[in-house]
Amino acid sequence: MATKLFDLSGKIALVTGASRGIGEATAKLLAEQGAHVLVSSRKIDGCQAVADAINAAGGKAEAIPCHIGNMGDIEQAFEHIRKYYGKLDILVNNAATNPYFGHILDTDLGAFEKTVAVNIRGYFYMSVEAGKLMRETGGGCIVNTASINALQPGVGQGIYSITKAAVVNMTKAFAKECAQFNIRVNALLPGLTKTKFAGALFSHEEIYNTAISHIPMHRHAEPDEMAGTVLYLVSDAGSYTNGECVVVDGGLTACGGL
Repeated sequence: MATKLFDLSGKIALVTGASRGIGEATAKLLAEQGAHVLVSSRKIDGCQAVADAINAAGGKAEAIPCHIGNMGDIEQAFEHIRKYYGKLDILVNNAATNPYFGHILDTDLGAFEKTVAVNIRGYFYMSVEAGKLMRETGGGCIVNTASINALQPGVGQGIYSITKAAVVNMTKAFAKECAQFNIRVNALLPGLTKTKFAGALFSHEEIYNTAISHIPMHRHAEPDEMAGTVLYLVSDAGSYTNGECVVVDGGLTACGGL
């Protein structure tokens, strides 16, 4: 008999940064398991393409544009969810930004503020709004996409790494305070994954080759290889998992990182 531990039928799931990469893979997997997925990102076109693909495959999805660095967008997104769905069972905070790649001493104020606004403030207030709605309706699950850079700063990724470390602590803070409302909060910490977002690393041959040489599996990950961990965390299979930061990096950190 097949297990139903991963069955998400009847669940409403919001996935940010879902127009491509890990977010797209996650949105499609959650839909395959029965969730009605709200596909969200800054631009509606990319979201709509993913939602259309989900619907064409027999799933249920709607595209919702939302720039999580904009508080007004967050408010509008949750007004929409409240009006049309009345609940939110799953939030996957996956949207992020990394506008600067270079020495930390050359980080300009604009890049700093943008990275903090999206990766910290955006995740925080998305979690606040989702948590309030989940509290009203009996609970839910939140998963934050952090990074192994939260544990060991990446080369040329100073402010990005700092914000991802904040996401790890944020995850634990929400997990601790929201468990009483039947809200579980966990984080995914991906290693080197082939996405457009990580393009700077893949285009820098020396850094890429160094990273691969330190990964025991001697390869990078594909987005689909991250989505399975998210599914575990938001499903009944992970019903007693709370406040955890799950590293999925092919064994890199197990060997001490870079």
